[in-house]
Amino acid sequence: MKTLTTTDGLAEFCNRAANAPYVTVDTEFLRERSYYSKLCLVQLAIPGNGDDDAVIVDPLEDDLSLEPLYELFRNENVVKVFHAARQDLEIFYVDADLIPAPLFDTQIAAMVCGFGEQVGYETLVRKIAKTSLDKTSRFTDWSRRPLSDAQKKYALADVTHLRVIYEYLEAKLHETKRDRWVAEELQVLTNPETYIQRPEDAWQRVKTRNLSARFLGIVRELARFRETHAQTRNIPRNRVYKDDAMLEIASMKPAKVKELSRLRLLLREARHGDIADGIIAAVKAGLDCPAEDLPKPDRSRENLKVNPALADLLRVLLKAKTEDYAVASKLIASAADLDAIAAGERDVPAMSGWRRDVFGTDALRLCDGEIALATDGKRIKAVEL
Repeated sequence: MKTLTTTDGLAEFCNRAANAPYVTVDTEFLRERSYYSKLCLVQLAIPGNGDDDAVIVDPLEDDLSLEPLYELFRNENVVKVFHAARQDLEIFYVDADLIPAPLFDTQIAAMVCGFGEQVGYETLVRKIAKTSLDKTSRFTDWSRRPLSDAQKKYALADVTHLRVIYEYLEAKLHETKRDRWVAEELQVLTNPETYIQRPEDAWQRVKTRNLSARFLGIVRELARFRETHAQTRNIPRNRVYKDDAMLEIASMKPAKVKELSRLRLLLREARHGDIADGIIAAVKAGLDCPAEDLPKPDRSRENLKVNPALADLLRVLLKAKTEDYAVASKLIASAADLDAIAAGERDVPAMSGWRRDVFGTDALRLCDGEIALATDGKRIKAVEL
């Protein structure tokens, strides 16, 4: 197991990788105690079975810069292969303002190829690579040094088996002509907006049943303060205050720091100092916000008149399509999508891209009475009317 601890060593491997058709990539990181992930290891592998074809990169070494790796990430001639890439890509985007291209995510490809929704790496190793993973080092603190051989072996397995998985899925996609499906699904991962956390938008991730505009205005300001505080101090959001505490604050509307002691869910550390001052200022900003500038919750689907019989027929059609194409049903359309279609809505994900080809077009024809559903005793099929 080769561990790279210098920039020159990394550059030498990346120069070799620049002539390979693809490189598999994985990372080990910590995020429990910080807002931004702390990168602890990068694992890389290129086609081949030699000891030098798979390496571990130690970014915690003072003599190592990741710039050779980032240069490889910019190389359009080498496919960068990840499994469930989102968190890995966020690390590289935050650190270097780049997203590796071209990109291949084996979790997305596996869903498209019929392995189920959000299939795990371990499952693909078992089903495609026909082997198993050693789980003994799963809960390693990857920031501690030195790493044992067992830990390095565990980390390296995340990219060595990935070579076999990638080659299988890439061939399967070419065979089934579903390359475009994966390309569409990757658009979210390759969009920089996916990795930008704007404090002013943080309130939209907070789940609440109270849709009062004034209440949401206070939540917006509390979420904005929490996000800004967490980012500037690089601490987890929940270390500032949790969502349930935020909703309690928005309900109680404290005007003075001393009133925070009455809150049941607020952490003790947040009842004084900078956080307490920020809470009071955020509540005041939410209360003082002009009515026209308050958040406007999306109520567009609240009064949808869903035809329940049609919704049930759409579910049967979806079941038939998932069997025909061997694709997880939730990847094609959600239950909310089906209800929206049954209520006459057409601006839903199931009505665009490859989903429209697989399901959306027939769903519209079913709604318009152009086709019916029948069974031949074994499977459901569409019948022209």
